[in-house]
Amino acid sequence: MTAEPPVQKRDRTHFLYLAVIAAVVLGIAVGLVFPSFAKGLAPLGTGFVNLIKMMISPIIFCTIVLGVGSVAKAAKVGRVGGLAIGYFLLMSTVALAIGLVVGNILHPGSGLHLTPDLAKKGQAQVTASASTADFLLGIIPKTLISAFTEGQVLQTLLVALLAGFAVQKLGTRGEPIRRGIEHIQRLVFRILAMIMWVAPVGAFGAIAAVVGQTGWKALESLLVIMVGFYVTCLLFVFVILGTMLRLMAGMNIFKLFKYLGREFLLILSTSSSESALPRLIAKMEHLGVSKPVVGITVPTGYSFNLDGTAIYLTMASIFIADALDKPLSIGEQISLLVFMIIASKGAAGVTGAGLATLAGGLSSHRPELVDGVGFIVGVDRFMSEARAMTNFAGNAVATVLIGTWTKEIDTEQVNRTLSGESPFDEATLLDERQG
Repeated sequence: MTAEPPVQKRDRTHFLYLAVIAAVVLGIAVGLVFPSFAKGLAPLGTGFVNLIKMMISPIIFCTIVLGVGSVAKAAKVGRVGGLAIGYFLLMSTVALAIGLVVGNILHPGSGLHLTPDLAKKGQAQVTASASTADFLLGIIPKTLISAFTEGQVLQTLLVALLAGFAVQKLGTRGEPIRRGIEHIQRLVFRILAMIMWVAPVGAFGAIAAVVGQTGWKALESLLVIMVGFYVTCLLFVFVILGTMLRLMAGMNIFKLFKYLGREFLLILSTSSSESALPRLIAKMEHLGVSKPVVGITVPTGYSFNLDGTAIYLTMASIFIADALDKPLSIGEQISLLVFMIIASKGAAGVTGAGLATLAGGLSSHRPELVDGVGFIVGVDRFMSEARAMTNFAGNAVATVLIGTWTKEIDTEQVNRTLSGESPFDEATLLDERQG
């Protein structure tokens, strides 16, 4: 009985995935065959982006407030929580930095020269807020509510941080408020899931307009960012995470991933790392990591250790800026990196949250670039699997490393499990966790 809803959810996800693919193919065909007509379809992509922009403030508020709660909660359990959070923030920063480096090397959006009038429209906004004093004053909202009603992302971020720390200071009295925000977050993400069903329409309009304006150049640029993103994720997982796992835990990353093979297949079919969360907890405990370490590291990692999402956010930002002939300066890239470190927390496994966070980051730094999110809608779904599997791989490696550093891992059980001497009992262990 309990297995039916996930299957139905996967079926719906597959249908949406196929619909986006069909829309992209149709958009490319229309853009190549009827370029003049295709250019007029741009409002379809713009409308979808506006729907995403509508969700930026509530998503950031809920995720940051609950994220601050997760930090404080995890820190209370002592060394394990503090070590896990420190590691997550470090690796997220490394992933973001790698995304920036690769994006600056590839420059996949260069040469597209899309909608130059849009760039001019935003120029006055950038110039007007150039001074540091004006920037700092602009972060402070007129009222607590105006940050949401005026769509000011940095102001929303400030209010969310203040609210998160205030809820923590309230202690047990703040629990009803935190639970209420959790319910609001579920509502917000449900609305976002409904909006994502319009993604095929938005993808069709955006891709058709871009191809109609630039021809094959657009397809080449989109292919470059897709391939570049996949290669970057592979390098991050097998070179950086693999080296850390070998040097610090003496474990072969290929053996670990073979042990987690079914989970990777599940993520591949659902495009969500969250679908494998219960199985990862059960399998890490069976591997030999202690229950307290797994219980702290895995759930916290799903909010704070989003390596694949971090790489995607920075590469996509550079792609959009280059495509609009408004490249980001190094200073803007660094400040965007800091924003993404904070704003990307807490949205793992939620379809469309990556687009909303991307739009929020661009809106906070270069508002004139937000409409460019529509250019990447068509390929976003193609990169979601790599994002999810990289996030999952990062959390699996993190659990082993935290267990090793805290000496809360049974190395003999690890060796038996990875060698196949102690196979994972699917029915028994998963039933125990559900029951």
